[in-house]
Amino acid sequence: MPVNKRLPAWFKQALPDNNALKLMRRLSDTAVNTVCREAKCPNIGACFAQSRMTFMILGNACTRACGFCNVDKAAGKELTLDRQETQRVCSLIKELGLKYAVITSVTRDDLDDGGASRFAELVKEIRLISADIRIELLIPDLQAKPESVKIIRDAAADVTGHNLETVPRLYSTLRPQADYQKSLSVLRMLKEGESGMITKSSLMLGLGETPAEVLRVMEDLRGVDCDILTLGQYLAPSEKHARVEEFITPGQFDKFEKMGLELGFQQVLAGPLVRSSFKANELQDRVLNRKKVDKCTI
Repeated sequence: MPVNKRLPAWFKQALPDNNALKLMRRLSDTAVNTVCREAKCPNIGACFAQSRMTFMILGNACTRACGFCNVDKAAGKELTLDRQETQRVCSLIKELGLKYAVITSVTRDDLDDGGASRFAELVKEIRLISADIRIELLIPDLQAKPESVKIIRDAAADVTGHNLETVPRLYSTLRPQADYQKSLSVLRMLKEGESGMITKSSLMLGLGETPAEVLRVMEDLRGVDCDILTLGQYLAPSEKHARVEEFITPGQFDKFEKMGLELGFQQVLAGPLVRSSFKANELQDRVLNRKKVDKCTI
């Protein structure tokens, strides 16, 4: 049975301040999409107040219809590629003086490379703004095409993530157009060669999965050498979306975080309000610092 609609106390958030509202208006003025707004992220006020966001490219309509996602669906729409999108995103990154840029996209199964070349183009242009800007990509599965994943790998972002989202048993109802093993293969391919890529994935909890299933997914992710894992509570964007089956307690999230670290993830961040890119720059800092320490002790 689905849980009561009332949110537990730990979800209480402050209202967006003036800085957050100003950024929202600027995003609208520049026609730059963010997954923060499209997906109704609960952290939007706190993150926007600090000029933290996850840019969403390749338009704002997705060719898939996952049961948990609030992003517009492409069904019945004529999809195009906005030639000015990269420039608008880069201009805003420069205007805001961002030091850490997180880029994701809708899924575009209509494109031969799934949009990989647009990600690569954007990485290249951001590097031209400043070589000191760190870049994190959160990519769709690109239909697990090796040539498309190679484009992403060669773009050499600082961190590249692909989210498994949920446990395999729930894919048929929540992600019917996705494939668990294909998603794992994307994360494995990102590690091929000498890329030295820091990889990342994320799970939403509270959709009916069991702790044993979560542990198994963690083990699968370590099997493809995934470095960073984030775990957060699923919240239904509307009554038309998949229902929340359980509110995971902060204590249980702490247990999952400990389990993940014991399995060998470089970093694990778990909590009710954690999302894919939550505290992304801090997590990368911790991974890099840990690698430095490990190198010094060899």
